[in-house]
Amino acid sequence: MAKKAATESSIARVTEIISTSDKSFEDAVSNGVKRASKTLRGIRGAWVKEMKVDVDNGKITQYRVDMLVTFVVEE
Repeated sequence: MAKKAATESSIARVTEIISTSDKSFEDAVSNGVKRASKTLRGIRGAWVKEMKVDVDNGKITQYRVDMLVTFVVEE
């Protein structure tokens, strides 16, 4: 009978970032993940905590997201 492989556990960490875009919320999220991946390795996911827009003369000028990025801590 074959032995079951031991399951590995990992430790994850969460960091909060704010990202912006002049195009859309989706673009702001993408910009945030792209920028975070330059300094954080092992990103596993992101959760958008808050969304906000800046408005000038009735027009949206900037989309802003407050995100929690989860990444695995290296051993």
